[in-house]
Amino acid sequence: MVPTAPLAISIGDPAGVGPELIAQAWCQREAAGLAPFFASGGATVLAAAAKSRGLSMPLVTITDAAEVMEAFRHGLPVLGEHDAEYHPGEPDTQGALFAIASLTHAARWAVDGTAAAIVTGPIAKSHLARQGFTQPGQTEFVADACGIAHHDAVMMLAGQSLRTVPLTVHAALADVPRLITQDLIIRRVRIVAASLERDFGLESPRIAITGLNPHAGEDGRMGTEDRDVIAPAIAALRAEGLTVSGPHPADALFAAHERGKYDVAICMYHDQALIPIKTLDFDQGVNVTLGLPIIRTSPDHGTAFGIAGRGTASAGATIAAIRMAGACAGHRAARL
Repeated sequence: MVPTAPLAISIGDPAGVGPELIAQAWCQREAAGLAPFFASGGATVLAAAAKSRGLSMPLVTITDAAEVMEAFRHGLPVLGEHDAEYHPGEPDTQGALFAIASLTHAARWAVDGTAAAIVTGPIAKSHLARQGFTQPGQTEFVADACGIAHHDAVMMLAGQSLRTVPLTVHAALADVPRLITQDLIIRRVRIVAASLERDFGLESPRIAITGLNPHAGEDGRMGTEDRDVIAPAIAALRAEGLTVSGPHPADALFAAHERGKYDVAICMYHDQALIPIKTLDFDQGVNVTLGLPIIRTSPDHGTAFGIAGRGTASAGATIAAIRMAGACAGHRAARL
């Protein structure tokens, strides 16, 4: 499955590990089987980050994405003049403004078809917020760029052996029970099923849904949400012809002998979805946004300011995010 256009990568905060991991990904492009990609600005940042890691990575400044395919063989293509100084581990105003510019341009190129997908480098949301970044995170920023409501942009975490979707994301645990509704479950599962078919080539994805309470509530003895909210939603989805099972006790669903029985697990809250992914695939985890007209992936880690520039950060998740973006773009192209 080959994408019809190159992938665009936003650099993220230049003081974090993003720039050096993008450089490392280009250096491993052939061994990792990566589709051609280009960086959204940041020539100065990327050159310095590659040097800090001891990498031999030529940069090729381009003026049009049509140049990427040829340029990618000789160096990392960079499109756009937006740039910043490289101060690893020292986030500042200039770096935050650059991160916003890099993300803005990359998202625009994905939306207008210049890029087949966007891969977003890690940002520090608090630093960006002080510079006028109003969205809760990059997921919402990209959703706005696509004209999609935030609640229809669904976060999926994908590793080598597991995919999970948190039904509720950045919510206090005390608020989760009231946020879980049949409508929310049904709407999210429909988006997930359609996305797995379109972007991952799964014709009839198997979707497992966890319970909220211990032992999935034990028929109301440990909470009624599983019986009264989650189970009816599952029944409604099955009636639509979707392959959905549950509610499953979450303490057993992620065991090795269970993971092969489903393609994605829909979890009720943030940690229920992220703990198994980070346990199994910490250095390979990818954040994928489902439900968008474009493809967006991101490495499932933060800026890691504390180790930026030291050459110790693993590029595994960045490489996995680029590989997954290319594969998803290829699946979409094949369906046209």
